[in-house]
Amino acid sequence: RKYFLKKIYVRFYQEIELLLPKNVNGKVVELGSGAGFIKEVIPECITSDIVPGKGIDRIINVSKIPFQTKSVSAFIMLNTFHHIKDLEKALREMQRCLKPHGKIIMIEPCNSFWGRFIYKYFHHERFDPTTPDWKIKGKGRLTDANSAMPWIIFIRDKKIFKKRFPMLKIKTIRPHTPFAYLISGGFSGPQLLPSFLFGTIKLIENLLTPLNNLLGMFVTIELEKK
Repeated sequence: RKYFLKKIYVRFYQEIELLLPKNVNGKVVELGSGAGFIKEVIPECITSDIVPGKGIDRIINVSKIPFQTKSVSAFIMLNTFHHIKDLEKALREMQRCLKPHGKIIMIEPCNSFWGRFIYKYFHHERFDPTTPDWKIKGKGRLTDANSAMPWIIFIRDKKIFKKRFPMLKIKTIRPHTPFAYLISGGFSGPQLLPSFLFGTIKLIENLLTPLNNLLGMFVTIELEKK
């Protein structure tokens, strides 16, 4: 019902759709779908979560994904990766299920100068880029997280990732969306600007694209199985 937030999510889903492998015939699976509406943009997508809910097609624990080896063309995640408790195990399961040239596509919090400031001081989830391993402590499904985890694995520990996952190639790491999400108020806060200004904010963000390494609050990460 929040115009800014809905438009942001549509834009995120559209970006993911553009990155889907074009010549790989297999399942497209969203992990951690929650209350999302990805089927409005990618109708063939199988939605999933670790608990049942409205619009959830499958219950999936990423530590043991219930799909056959080489049966999935893409795994999609939107603000899900940094909640997964054992990320190495999850990546191994996704790698197993992916067909050759299949992809893992995620949009996650970005450890830019601006993103780090916002997530560390104004966001309810933990943001700790000093965490030594790839595990999330705690038992809460949503309350336990580390928003810095995508940066930890794919940038800080990039050499370790390549050694552990030689079959997964990092194709894209693109920071973006510095202000629109904040203006939307997220899930719980009020929208800060009238809805008709969304186009103006989008234009400003497009003009600031060269500065997204410093300003981006989100990052798109694309991995492809060799």
